[in-house]
Amino acid sequence: MEERKKDVFLETTAEATALARSLMRKARHGALAVIEPETGSPLASRVGTATDVDGTPLILISGLSAHTKGIVANPVCSLLVGEVGKGDPLAHPRITLFCRARKLERGTPEYARAERRYVNRNPKAKLYIGLTDFTVFRLELERANLNGGFGKAYLLSRDDLLLAGPAVDAIAAAEQSALDHMNSDHTEATTIYATHHGRLDDKGWVLSGFDPEGMDLAAGDETARVLFPALLAEAADLRRSLVEMAKEGRAAKS
Repeated sequence: MEERKKDVFLETTAEATALARSLMRKARHGALAVIEPETGSPLASRVGTATDVDGTPLILISGLSAHTKGIVANPVCSLLVGEVGKGDPLAHPRITLFCRARKLERGTPEYARAERRYVNRNPKAKLYIGLTDFTVFRLELERANLNGGFGKAYLLSRDDLLLAGPAVDAIAAAEQSALDHMNSDHTEATTIYATHHGRLDDKGWVLSGFDPEGMDLAAGDETARVLFPALLAEAADLRRSLVEMAKEGRAAKS
C-alpha cells in the first residue's frame, strides 16, 4: 500500500501548497460529503463556503438540511472545492479536505468573526444568515488530497494549508475596519492590487478579506486572490503592505 501511495502521490512542493491554499481561499461553494445517519450511506450536497482568517473552511447551513443532520450525528466530513473551466472538467485543479465539523455558538466572538467573514465572501447570505435555523460550522481540517490536474496528485497536511501564530488574531481584529476603509476611500488602490499585482482584468474588484498571507477580492460572483510580498507578522504590517503595493503599482504605470 505504501509503494502504491508513492507511485500515485508526488512529493509536496511549495507550488502545490500555494495552489491548494488558493483553491480554498477562492471557493464560494463546494461539495460537502457526510454520513447519512439513518442509513450510514454517504451523502453529498452543495454548500456555500468561506474561510476563516487562518484558512479553515466555514459553511453556513440550515438545521432543516439533510447534511446538517449528518454532521451533527457524525462530524467527520469532507469538502471538495475547485472551479471547473472550459474543456475536460478533470483537467482542472480541485482539492478534497478531510475535516471534522464544529458548530459555532451564537453570541461568541468566534461566531461573530466567522459570520462576518462568511457574509463578506457571500453578500447574499445577509438575507438568511440571521434566521434561527441557520448556523455557521468550522470544518476543522485534518488532511487533504490535492489533484492539480492529470498526474498531479498530492497529499497535504493541516500544517501545509493553515496559517498559525499571533498574526492571525491580530489581522482578524483589524480586518473589518481596513476593508471598510479601503472599499470606501481607496478603490483606485484596490484596482492596482487586482490589475498590477494579481494580473487580473479591471472588473470593479472590491476587497472581501485579509489574512497574514494575502487579500481576497470579489467582482460580482467572481473571486480572486492576491498575495502580500511577505507574510504579515502584526496588524501594522497590513497598512504598510497595502501602501507599498499601491505605490509600486502606480510607479509601474508612470
